[in-house]
Amino acid sequence: MAAGRLPPGALTLRQGQGSRLTSLCPQFLRRQQVLQLYRKILRALRDVPAEADRRYLKEWAREEFRRNKDATEEDAIRMMITQGNMQLQELQRTLKLAKS
Repeated sequence: MAAGRLPPGALTLRQGQGSRLTSLCPQFLRRQQVLQLYRKILRALRDVPAEADRRYLKEWAREEFRRNKDATEEDAIRMMITQGNMQLQELQRTLKLAKS
């Protein structure tokens, strides 16, 4: 067999592997959504003009994500992501108004 080539059937799923992979996909996607939201919040906080407010809000965001890091219930995680996105939008609107 040539170097770097996979044997035929190496990428096919064996009995029982499919259900494990499909159960991991939603968790992986949720994790990506949470990380993306966290990064967006931290980026938005860079625009907070007062250093003390920026520090306070950054610590608040970190603590909220830390406090909920062990959440496993899919509906609860989805709800927290939705609430986080709404809070991010509110922060962005407030910062936009403050600049005008």
